Amino acid sequence: MITVRVPLGERSYDVVVGHGARVELRRLLPEGARRVAVVGQASIPFDVDPGLPFERIDIGEGEDHKTLDGVEALCRRFAAMGLTRADAVVAVGGGMVTDVAGFAASVWHRGVPVVHVATTLLGMVDAAIGGKTGVNLPAGDGGLGGKNLIGAFWQPSGVICDLDALSTLPAREVRCGRGEMAKYHFLTGDDLLSMDESARIARCVQIKADVVSADEREGGRRALLNYGHTLAHALETATDHAMAHGEAVAVGLVYAAHVAHRLGRISDTRVADHYRVVADVYGLATSLPPGVDHAELVRLMGHDKKVLSDGLTFVLDGPAGVEVVTGVASAVARSALDDLAAALHRP
Repeated sequence: MITVRVPLGERSYDVVVGHGARVELRRLLPEGARRVAVVGQASIPFDVDPGLPFERIDIGEGEDHKTLDGVEALCRRFAAMGLTRADAVVAVGGGMVTDVAGFAASVWHRGVPVVHVATTLLGMVDAAIGGKTGVNLPAGDGGLGGKNLIGAFWQPSGVICDLDALSTLPAREVRCGRGEMAKYHFLTGDDLLSMDESARIARCVQIKADVVSADEREGGRRALLNYGHTLAHALETATDHAMAHGEAVAVGLVYAAHVAHRLGRISDTRVADHYRVVADVYGLATSLPPGVDHAELVRLMGHDKKVLSDGLTFVLDGPAGVEVVTGVASAVARSALDDLAAALHRP
């Protein structure tokens, strides 16, 4: 097994990667913990033993349950079992579970320890690492909702990436994880697919750990981890989450290249390189879903939580590499969507 340290001073923690890594769960729980709430979903065929008295709590399936109502329901279960600050939460599942359980842990008694046991590739390489938790805000009463608009930074006490869980994943879940891997490819240039499975996942964890340790609360460098995510979150909302996160990120990466090209930051050749990496290297789709309204996507991107100024905010490639670009005009964003739909500069 490979252990990657996320160095955050007194909040530092280990991420354990490897087959059978779940045996490390007891070690990662805080010293003095008495009881554990194990939060998962009924459809996740992955059992853990925290080595302490525990109660299993299953949350609902699907993004409809990733809301404040879902957090309230989970906190009521914490109350029913009498969970205190001397206890802990263990989140077993993909990004939805770690987001909801992590956020609930951050607000229950103003914060109880949480350990994430990631069971999806996406969770292992991204969602479970770094302490970002959050739930969606449904649209209503004339207000526009959005993905992960409500949340908190709450670092786990540890993370387990047991590769045994990956054998249960459907092909679509694997593709979702590869969407985030493609993002890391552009941030680092690493040929991740040339590595064996353990090394590949550990390298992704290390990349994120390095960024998080330098910018825990996304005041600067950490924002680069949102490469491809501005359109991705809009696509998830516009399709009522019929488009999965990793699939949307893959399209978002290529779209970001079109935006950068419209702004004169990169060449036709570099746009083509994005298509090559996303489609040919990582085997992911790069097209917008049929029937999606371009004006609606621009509107949704304007309400993204990463907007920092007038105009839209994107993470974009350029002469100095990937960086945050603010004040992008809506007309540019719309034109780039048209370019993506026409597959301009695709090799």
